Amino acid sequence: MPSPTFETDALIVGAGPVGLFQAFQLGLLEISCHIVDALPAAGGQCVALYGDKPIYDIPGTPKTSGRDLAQSLLQQVAPFKPQFHFGEQVATLERQADERLLLTTSGGKSFLAKTVFIAAGVGAFVPKRIALDDIGRFEGTSLFYHPESLDRFAGQAVMVNGGDDIALETAIALTVIARQVTLVHRRDGFQAAEATVAAMRALVAEGKLAFRVGQPSAFDGRQLQITTPDATTVQLPLDALVACLGISPRLGPIADWGLELERKQVPVDTEKFETRERGVFAVGDINTYPGKKKLIVCGFHEATLAAWGATAIVFPGKAVHLQYTTTSTRLHELLGVADAR
Repeated sequence: MPSPTFETDALIVGAGPVGLFQAFQLGLLEISCHIVDALPAAGGQCVALYGDKPIYDIPGTPKTSGRDLAQSLLQQVAPFKPQFHFGEQVATLERQADERLLLTTSGGKSFLAKTVFIAAGVGAFVPKRIALDDIGRFEGTSLFYHPESLDRFAGQAVMVNGGDDIALETAIALTVIARQVTLVHRRDGFQAAEATVAAMRALVAEGKLAFRVGQPSAFDGRQLQITTPDATTVQLPLDALVACLGISPRLGPIADWGLELERKQVPVDTEKFETRERGVFAVGDINTYPGKKKLIVCGFHEATLAAWGATAIVFPGKAVHLQYTTTSTRLHELLGVADAR
């Protein structure tokens, strides 16, 4: 059966902090939205690259982390119930006869939106793949990249390939879920926090986690062949291979949407952060304009004005008045605030 087409006031491309705040600002204006992101969960670059590192420049928040910021934004936008679509890239964008925008994703979904908000940062963050011929055919069956949940590996023999914090944390977490866990890394050294490395080595010493040094050189879905530093090949049987090799940003299909680009960024105005394509807005690190600063707080400002810019398209001919969350009973109703006094 073909996938349904979702009709919406707005489609947000990117579920990082700016994309999440964009959904919140749209919600205050009663503009419905869907959000698409290539990663398996919300948070974008903040979570994927520095989830636990401190952030000090969020207004009113002396210190937070990428992960905590994403959770706070998800809690803030929750009353508006945006619909999320994770693990998918928006592939095409096409103007329709009625001026709405038809977008399709890598997963086969379609969206018919009055407005589009590109909040894709420096591009869609996608997992780095293992560089072996034809290995992609095992994805989703015995090969997994940065899985959102580890529960599916209960009772299995699992190999984890990688040497950063996420790889080690994944291997550690699997020791209480899987039947057998082996961490595979190209060298006996890691790009991870000292405490994480110490926890990993303690589990190895206790026999709860195996560690092998080597590079993947072949994979048939049932066993992983690695080549050790002394050029020896070793066959490692498994039920599942979990690769945590980091992620990298790619502008991807956005480059093919016919939008004007300047050094892989989208020019916008500074009144409503609209591109030169009516109804297509760009906020956060993906956009460019005179004086642009790539800061989360600037993205929040851009998202606010972009939401207001969308009102003329979503509510043509209707005067939309500024309301304050401190006093507006309508906003209190939308936010689910019983008594704001």
